[in-house]
Amino acid sequence: MKKNYVIEAENLSKIYAGVVPVKAVDEVNLQIQDNEFTAIVGPSGSGKSTLLNMIGGLDRPTSGTIKVNDILLNGMTDNQLINFRLHHIGFVFQSFNLIPVLTAKENAEFIMLLQKVPLQQREKRVMSLLKEVGLDDKLDSRPSQLSGGQQQRVAVARALASKPDFVLADEPTANLDSKSAFNLLDIMARLNQEEGITFIFSTHDQRVIDRARRVITLEDGKIVSDEIR
Repeated sequence: MKKNYVIEAENLSKIYAGVVPVKAVDEVNLQIQDNEFTAIVGPSGSGKSTLLNMIGGLDRPTSGTIKVNDILLNGMTDNQLINFRLHHIGFVFQSFNLIPVLTAKENAEFIMLLQKVPLQQREKRVMSLLKEVGLDDKLDSRPSQLSGGQQQRVAVARALASKPDFVLADEPTANLDSKSAFNLLDIMARLNQEEGITFIFSTHDQRVIDRARRVITLEDGKIVSDEIR
């Protein structure tokens, strides 16, 4: 019986043009099932962020195909990709990417505004999410009033607000101290285990790698190991 994959990449490659072309991702074949807690790891320049960006429709492959829940991303226009990301993929970035003039509550619900979710539904979901990440007492705080760990928890709430098929987290702990990093990982692991949310990390942080249930290692754009724990 054919397995259902939330993400399926086939012969995926990305070449950056230049005087000497760089093959950042080299014919990668990858399948991710629902409810995974997976880390894509490797040294700087191994292609892990490029692979994550192609999975998320932020970067287009030079060759190969990428499907999300059997929907082919190749060939989509820029506007179609924007709309697809809005409704299907959550993102958590290393630099938080919160909007400085908005409160924690407004940042977390921003995606739902773009989705045109009715006010009452937005209010209910954002309150639930911020409580889930331990920030229900920081609703009216702006990013400058929050610690790095708190800002990243707002970013996680924002990523989940759209009810995505999965969350892509690119070096989410890189700018956090150890306590904040462990707190964030505890939250994401609990969301994965209790609510079945799929997380895919790009990371070189051993703290993330230790928590992952699957570790995919890249070197020079190729998968060199794929360990299920």
